[in-house]
Amino acid sequence: MGFNDLLEIVGGLGRFQVINTTVLLIPMLFLACHNFLQNFSAAIPTHRCWIPGVDNSTITYNQSHLAAFIPLDEDQNAKSCMRFTNLKPFSWTNGTLKKDKEVCKDGWVYDRSVFSSTIVTEWDLVCNHRKMRQVAQSIYMAGVLAGAFVLGSLSDRFGRKAILTSSCLTMAVSGTCAAFLPSFVTYCFFRCLGGMALSGIVLNTISLNLEWTAPKGRTLVGTLFAYGFTCGQLILAGIAYGIRDWRWLQFSVSAPYYIFFLTSWCVPESARWLIINGRTHQALRNLQRVAWINGKREEGEKLSEKVLRTDLTSLLNLPVVLTFKNCTKNLSIWPSPYFLLYLMRFSTSFVFYGIGMDLQNFGVDIFLLQFVFGCIDLPSKLAGAIVMSCIGRRVTQAASLMLAGVAVLCNAFIPKEMRMARLVLAVLGKGSVASSFCCAYIYSSELFPTVIRQSGMGVVGMKARLGSLVAPLVLMLSEISPLFPPAIYGVAAIISGTAAIFLSETSNQQLPDTIEEVEAR
Repeated sequence: MGFNDLLEIVGGLGRFQVINTTVLLIPMLFLACHNFLQNFSAAIPTHRCWIPGVDNSTITYNQSHLAAFIPLDEDQNAKSCMRFTNLKPFSWTNGTLKKDKEVCKDGWVYDRSVFSSTIVTEWDLVCNHRKMRQVAQSIYMAGVLAGAFVLGSLSDRFGRKAILTSSCLTMAVSGTCAAFLPSFVTYCFFRCLGGMALSGIVLNTISLNLEWTAPKGRTLVGTLFAYGFTCGQLILAGIAYGIRDWRWLQFSVSAPYYIFFLTSWCVPESARWLIINGRTHQALRNLQRVAWINGKREEGEKLSEKVLRTDLTSLLNLPVVLTFKNCTKNLSIWPSPYFLLYLMRFSTSFVFYGIGMDLQNFGVDIFLLQFVFGCIDLPSKLAGAIVMSCIGRRVTQAASLMLAGVAVLCNAFIPKEMRMARLVLAVLGKGSVASSFCCAYIYSSELFPTVIRQSGMGVVGMKARLGSLVAPLVLMLSEISPLFPPAIYGVAAIISGTAAIFLSETSNQQLPDTIEEVEAR
């Protein structure tokens, strides 16, 4: 008897799974808030140079009577980064002005009608320093990447629950520090730390959910996991609309993790992990607890450590410390699928955050657009779940990535004046890649055996976070040509969608526990 059979005895899809999934998924609601937070906390308001002798600390953004001080563009709007060298208003005569221009030397005046404060207005991240806002997002994603690499391995060594609990506390503390410490450097540091915590929460949430759920319920649980992220985008739109100061916005999406830190203590450790590490006594207690909650107390009482040791010999004989690197050396039939899996996850995150982190570029109300982008994920992920159940993981993964790539690539060649067409294609692309994300988490976890699932998910997550790290940097290429970012995102999605065709199918199969089970497939 394998662990999957044992799980069916105590209840693989019952009351316990409902409670456990709910407790684990509530923190997911605020993870999307952190990922997309800089759409609002780093929004760039309309701005112009500060004019000494004219502007003061109480001035509001006003473009009237600026022609004597600020060059105007073809739409008669003040240019953001230039002013005239001679700032005396009487030098403007007879409607003609011939003055030399210079960059802003005394700071900027910002339009605060939409956002009272952002990190852009806080630290003047405009003009020559404009790229620093994208750098800040990439530093955050670098933290997510580092967390996937480090915390995935630590979870296999010290347990899923321990890393989940510590990650919730780290997210709360780092988010609070990022909100109230005074410098841009400390902001980036604690955002990076929060990114690491995010990886710890994501990796262990999905593993604790799937390792306590029977195969027939994994698609449902994985879809709910993805919906938690979607609902977080909707929550962010509402919170950001109500809180226009970036510091209080940052704190508002971080403070709930103090509560989640406490609730995470109620989550039982994965019995699979406990058995592999020889802690059969604690595994037995957890299994009996699950049986009691699921109304199968008699079945639970029949279990004993002797039964676990007898029936799960293959798990108990595995070495306690088993690294991902050492395991993959033995998977001689997998070198190509691993590479394909890395490529798939890289492109999914690359395109997802490439589209989702550039909302101001569409010229639509940013709060409404964030809400729309979140709403489109709801039917997209539902469609992805249905296709996953009916056709399989492989087709779902490949088709969603290809469709996203085509939509984003087409958007590269549509003029900015055609806002509605560009918005429709962006929404289609965002929805398709959201469906890909929904499938990717389930698919990746099903391809790894239990002994290296967290390490494997950590490495795969690292590739995904590498994509999310690079995505904001690609947006900088728009200063060379606006065609570059969407073209790069689109081509990457099409290539990885084609590569996903060659992965093996895992739908309705038992979760593998050992390397031998994987090789037997």
